[in-house]
Amino acid sequence: MYISSLSLKNFRNYIDQRAEFSPLTNVIYGNNAQGKTNILEALYLFSQGRSHRAKTDRELIRFGEERARLDIEFRDAQRGYKAVMLLEKNGRKSIQVNHIQLTKLSMLMNYLNIVMFSPEDLNLIKGSPSSRRRFTDAAISQLYPSYLSALNDYKKALIQKNSLLKDRKAADRAMISVWNEQLAENGAKIMMERSRFAEMLNKFASETQNEISGEKLEITYAPSVRLEDVCVDAFMEYLDARMTREIEFASAMFGVQRDDLRMTINGADARLYGSQGQQRTATLAMKMALSEYIHHIKGEYPVLLLDDIMSELDITRRRYLAEKIRDKQVFITSTDTDLTGSTGSTSVFRVVNGEIFKE
Repeated sequence: MYISSLSLKNFRNYIDQRAEFSPLTNVIYGNNAQGKTNILEALYLFSQGRSHRAKTDRELIRFGEERARLDIEFRDAQRGYKAVMLLEKNGRKSIQVNHIQLTKLSMLMNYLNIVMFSPEDLNLIKGSPSSRRRFTDAAISQLYPSYLSALNDYKKALIQKNSLLKDRKAADRAMISVWNEQLAENGAKIMMERSRFAEMLNKFASETQNEISGEKLEITYAPSVRLEDVCVDAFMEYLDARMTREIEFASAMFGVQRDDLRMTINGADARLYGSQGQQRTATLAMKMALSEYIHHIKGEYPVLLLDDIMSELDITRRRYLAEKIRDKQVFITSTDTDLTGSTGSTSVFRVVNGEIFKE
């Protein structure tokens, strides 16, 4: 799988730019605040349907403009694709793939697979459980669109349940039980997919960690709802049994919204006892494991986006990463091309104030 071209109109600081890419390594360099990350953000949009850093699509539209347009061309092992995304200031979003209008955002995830590395990802191990849930959910969603639908339905039901719980006097047990039923129906699906993902992630990540450092990394799924049998009835029974406590605290305290991934290095909790080097190696291992996981499911590797990550890694990890990405399409942003490990087959682009120059 690789991306062949990208066109941007009124996207972030780009007025009207187009770039054609190498199917292998693409280096995008320039000073800070010139628009390098904006290119990766645009590519990522066609994988997840939303930005990895903006809260709303409105932030993606160039200041003073009413809309932005993004065009991309890419290929997988079977065929080529042309996709268009229109972002309106009023919040509307339109996406077409090969001239077919997509009616749901989850439909976009059937096409382009991307794994992104950014400096913020280095906090994946020591960060909050929510950061690991986001990583897990984004990974599973781009492989199984039905998972994203279950996740969205779960979140909608959770909002409604919390709204009821906030008013203790008006809390209707029958209505709470109705929302528990919806939470259980979608929560059971989410738990099963997260468990399967964690098992596969552990397999690939432990191999990578051992290759880099000789250490033993173990990743396990840590669900907040402990069930002997993960099914809708057992999940609902679990939630209903804790209804009184949730009414008392006016909050939905139990459910997949509190799940986590647990990671140990040589048997010790990586978040609490891992050194910075060990945590960074584990994060790198998880990202590379995700790439292998997608290859395992899809039969081809995803596109890799490395946003200013090389400067954050020591020479050992940088060399390891450079070797692993050699035969895959990768986009690397940097202020210095010397950090990228580029070769003669690399396409190099310089970005200056929203303009892209191929060198």
